[in-house]
Amino acid sequence: MTYSIIGSGNVGAALARQFARGGIAVRIANTRGPESIVDLAKELGEVVTATTLNEALDADIVIFAVPFAAHQALAQARASWHGKIVIDAMNAREATPEELGGLQSTDAVALLLPGAKVVKTFNQLPAALLASEPTQDGGRRAMFVAGNDEGANIAIAALLESLGFAPIILGKIAEGGSLLRYRGPLVLQKLIKQSS
Repeated sequence: MTYSIIGSGNVGAALARQFARGGIAVRIANTRGPESIVDLAKELGEVVTATTLNEALDADIVIFAVPFAAHQALAQARASWHGKIVIDAMNAREATPEELGGLQSTDAVALLLPGAKVVKTFNQLPAALLASEPTQDGGRRAMFVAGNDEGANIAIAALLESLGFAPIILGKIAEGGSLLRYRGPLVLQKLIKQSS
């Protein structure tokens, strides 16, 4: 399984730090080109590689860690999304319900990525907390997962586990995804799941 992070701002850099901490190889890209993120990749070591946007979009699992408005251009950057899992780590702060057509933001993203399995996660915590060690006080920081494909949810939960989080699958986007939308009840909740 190959992974990439699209976006090198606060959230993208936080995720790259988690992959580096977990020793999981990941490519990171942005629209400005790999030269703009070489320093971050060097700082984080061999498992984080700065790459082009096109190369990053070839990964099996692609994480959108960009401002919500940028997802439309990303969707057009690839001819086919068939077989990909896309993690929506974005918060639709600026999108109105009318712009989303009454959908949850993740379902609106999925409409632009035909063939992809889109999963919502990584959007719940501020970037500084997202970058920090997920184990705390004898437990692991909870990370919620919602998506319309059960297999994709399970795959992403396994990734979260590998990164040190305690994944909690909330079901489909229409169900659990509504809890993860911007200003939703599970956003900004720093919950720790205790080890049993």
